[in-house]
Amino acid sequence: TFMAHASPHLGALACFMFLTGARVTEAINVRWEDVDFGARRVVIRQGKLGGEERLAHMPPELVAALANIPGERRGLVFEFKSRGNCKTQWAGAIARAGIKKLSYHSCRHGFATGLLDKGVSPVTGAKRGGWKSPQHVFETYGHDIADRDVTDLLTGDRVPMAKERKA
Repeated sequence: TFMAHASPHLGALACFMFLTGARVTEAINVRWEDVDFGARRVVIRQGKLGGEERLAHMPPELVAALANIPGERRGLVFEFKSRGNCKTQWAGAIARAGIKKLSYHSCRHGFATGLLDKGVSPVTGAKRGGWKSPQHVFETYGHDIADRDVTDLLTGDRVPMAKERKA
């Protein structure tokens, strides 16, 4: 919904942060030469971790979002000079979409919780999202599954989640 109500640059920025786990400053510093459409990979320079780089996979939805950004494929991908430069546009897209406030970090949070909810280990999530510690990912983004019968997963039985159950 956010992407549908945002400019192509801003929508692609949100998609990028959600599907790579990039921090907003890491994302806005991505240059077109960092993007490899054929290999579906992008180089992310990790500002918070002291200039290290990570190679992030681009799911098809992200490839499409980046491919649909108009203009020349030179310089910065998202064309924002700083996180503050897109703040007004970000708020406008939220208002037009009629959704609750979404921070830049909400995209990164969605990346981590989404991977954990799909059963990806905190170690893998931390590597893919550029966190220094799997412990941090686990403690910050891990959530309890409230179903008492969750241990049925150990024998291969399907466990309906609380939100799937009818009262």
